[in-house]
Amino acid sequence: MMLFYRCYNTGSGGHWQNMSAKDRFHDAVKTALEKDGWTITDDPLTIRISSRTKLYIDLGAEKIIAAQRDQRKIAVEVKSFLSASTMAEFHTAVGQYINYRYALADFGYEQTLYLAVPFYIYDDFFTQPFV
Repeated sequence: MMLFYRCYNTGSGGHWQNMSAKDRFHDAVKTALEKDGWTITDDPLTIRISSRTKLYIDLGAEKIIAAQRDQRKIAVEVKSFLSASTMAEFHTAVGQYINYRYALADFGYEQTLYLAVPFYIYDDFFTQPFV
């Protein structure tokens, strides 16, 4: 499942300001979820695989829908797609998504996993027939 977010270039000359892209977009997605009524429960959501291996999914959130038993939980991996190779970032994102999805299921988490990507990446790349 995918979420889309808008991001804005605030730096001069078409470059992003001196802040990691992940941090900038991470907060934008987090704020959008909160404005939509989601409660951020984990930032990041950590899945302990073994004593030496952990996975970190960017956000865990839950949204309580009208009735109490209809509680929804999601985990969101935020991807920026800012490197020179969109295809390489796509492959990384798909690999992480698959690993996280299996980890959530194998360790009994209830969250549905989402991949959040910038809206322009969705329009320009994810709508291509081969993706």
